Amino acid sequence: MAKFPAEGGCTCRAVRYRMTTKPLFVHGCHCTWCQRETGSAFVLNAMIETDRLKLLSGTPEVVKTPSNSGKGQKIVRCPMCRVALWSHYAGAGLKAAFVRVGALDDPNLCPPDVHIFTSTKQKWLDLPDKVPVMKGYYVRERLWPADSLKRRAVMMGG
Repeated sequence: MAKFPAEGGCTCRAVRYRMTTKPLFVHGCHCTWCQRETGSAFVLNAMIETDRLKLLSGTPEVVKTPSNSGKGQKIVRCPMCRVALWSHYAGAGLKAAFVRVGALDDPNLCPPDVHIFTSTKQKWLDLPDKVPVMKGYYVRERLWPADSLKRRAVMMGG
């Protein structure tokens, strides 16, 4: 993984942020919910502790949306151009942010560590052999680096 911090923001540049450290893990999610919400074949989400995500400018808005889990998610968007910047899911709540990799100034900094929910991926999309591919979700302890597991434990208060 490349050097951090890394900055990003929306298309109109009204909202800017900085990831102060590398993410815990990067998901390429191919679920039909992510496909619908992004209008794309999948989404790349860089999971990071929210306290390591610093708002540099602007005031994003939080849009509550349904999710497949039934617990919903909070999508943080630019109030002007409406670009999704990151989300908070029910599991970690506001402790973790799932940064949309495409909103980084250099999306190449966060390639996927895993492709998930590939049972519903687009059939025309070929995935690389060097990245784990899961039909659904995965067991975190089997894939995450030890440092990320430790950081997550601290984030979750344990």
